Amino acid sequence: VDMDIKDDMAKDSNLNKDYTTLLEMWREEKKQRQALQTEVEELKASLARAKEDHQYDNLVHQKELDELSKKYRRRINEKL
Repeated sequence: VDMDIKDDMAKDSNLNKDYTTLLEMWREEKKQRQALQTEVEELKASLARAKEDHQYDNLVHQKELDELSKKYRRRINEKL
């Protein structure tokens, strides 16, 4: 009977160790997941800013091209 009790206590101790290990692993995984989620949000914001900057640059360049084109057409028309 004493052996059964010792076996049960050993099993309980092993279960507690396993539970504690799993709990620690879960907590660590949760921290890593949260850090990655934060990084993903920062990257999304950075991408959105880069897209806005690119769109603005395209508009500025298009305006510059339009102005150059107008000047070029005026010069051609003046020569005609």
